[in-house]
Amino acid sequence: MTSSNNDTHDNTGNSEGPRLRDIVVLTVVISLFFALFLGSRPLSVPDEGRYVEIPREMVVTGDWVTPRLNGVKYFEKPPLFYWFEAGLIKLFGLSEWSVRLGPALFALFGCLAVYYAGTRMFGCLTGLLSAGVLATSILYYALSRLITLDMPVSVLLTSSLLSFLLGTREHAGPTRRLFFWSFYAFAALATMTKGLIGIVIPGMILFAWMLIMNEWRILRSMHLLSGALIFLAIAAPWHILVQRANPEFFQFYFIHEHFERYLTKVHGRFKPFWYFIPILLGGLLPWTAFLAQAVKHGIPRAWIDRSKHSETLFLLLWTVLIFLFFSRSDSKLIPYILPIFPPVALLIGKYLAGVWEGLHRYGFRIGASFLMVLYGLFAIALIIAPHYWPEIDMHELRPHLYALAAIQLVCCLAVWTLRRNLGSRYAIGVLAVGTVLFLVVSNTFMPYLDTRSAKELAETLRPLMKPATEVISYRTYYQDLPVYLERTITVADWKGELEFGSRQEDVSRWMIDEAECWKRWTGPDTVFLVTSKTNYDTLLKNSGRSFFIVEDSRRDIVLTNERIHR
Repeated sequence: MTSSNNDTHDNTGNSEGPRLRDIVVLTVVISLFFALFLGSRPLSVPDEGRYVEIPREMVVTGDWVTPRLNGVKYFEKPPLFYWFEAGLIKLFGLSEWSVRLGPALFALFGCLAVYYAGTRMFGCLTGLLSAGVLATSILYYALSRLITLDMPVSVLLTSSLLSFLLGTREHAGPTRRLFFWSFYAFAALATMTKGLIGIVIPGMILFAWMLIMNEWRILRSMHLLSGALIFLAIAAPWHILVQRANPEFFQFYFIHEHFERYLTKVHGRFKPFWYFIPILLGGLLPWTAFLAQAVKHGIPRAWIDRSKHSETLFLLLWTVLIFLFFSRSDSKLIPYILPIFPPVALLIGKYLAGVWEGLHRYGFRIGASFLMVLYGLFAIALIIAPHYWPEIDMHELRPHLYALAAIQLVCCLAVWTLRRNLGSRYAIGVLAVGTVLFLVVSNTFMPYLDTRSAKELAETLRPLMKPATEVISYRTYYQDLPVYLERTITVADWKGELEFGSRQEDVSRWMIDEAECWKRWTGPDTVFLVTSKTNYDTLLKNSGRSFFIVEDSRRDIVLTNERIHR
């Protein structure tokens, strides 16, 4: 059955379907936007180092079934994104640009999916504006250039849910069947990216929507049997193979990493229930100014009218349920909230399409006024920030902050002036362009902010190393050091997230204790030791050993057991 829907009736934008010209233009423009400065900063730690090292080791070892981090079994997540990154490494080599291409490509696909669905549901104008809102939201843009699993799983969940929603609009036939099959396939790919949320989250949203809409008849036309086979064909093989190769996999992956992570504080990531509220409001900027208006216009005025707003209700349920799902969890990180950005972008895009056509003028004026005040305050904060950031080299950073402040001030004044004199269309356009400029310029100072990278230490070490030279990470683990050295390193007196894997097989050659560390240090071979300055100070006071400094950075230091002539 095709669900009844009149959501398009209140949207005066172009109701034509997706156009190839728009898709090509969006692809080119958004690709350039996401690609600029993609490789301009070192890998961030711990996430980027971890999620590059695992696929790097897959390429080196040829083992595509058992993920390993620094040679140690690592079962926290499924391998789909590792495989994708490994393919990029094989195609383009190992560089910051090539490995960050992965999340950028997923982010691009997410924007195109939002355009396609928005156009089919609400008209071409809504599709275009929704894609623009999503691409220029601060958190979405930031995660498009950060190597984590959150962008891929968010885009795959989005594609799955939008496939279902579009399928409900079609009459029985090949198109409807293709949409529903796509729903199952994308859910399986999401499961292969970050685990059971790939099926739990879509199932939760579908159940709630069918309950509210009383659309249980859709179950009879969802191709449940063939869809289940598609899901299992994609998601089951790796789970079977990895369990056969690693009997310990099931308990750690399903029990520890799914149920204990969600229900307990085992990972030490507890945050209050309201944690994601400021993340959503800040991450959605500048479009936060129109969020309340978009929600207001998406909610039916009466319960009996809900069938006329079935699609916007689906988007609202998608947003609210995922927000509550992760807010309830005892393990919270900023990127977890990303899957609600696509439906929010569609709601805001639909609202802005009405503004574009001359509707909702009062609400848009309120939003523009809010932005003017917020941007003004933010510009002031950027100007005074150098006085309260003593650990950063402000001589280098100050011009970038002043440039961002100028962009903010000019943008808010232009939006306000154009709205009053030329109309809301020009204001929306300038707001989008100003946001793009702000985000692009922001990339120019990011390298000054992330001071934890081991790239400089690795660049010092590489010319001094021979194939058999040992590098020891002492009482810590530098996630990006194996990436930049392109080799496994020895880890002394530290287990952390490698503890479980280190107990499953013999890794004693490179996962060593304190006694073994100093035994190797006093041996005949050259050994390099990388550690924090805090650890080094302790060693100087208590060990009585000789150390020769190779490299000294802000946080860390490279030592060797014999004098090096360079």
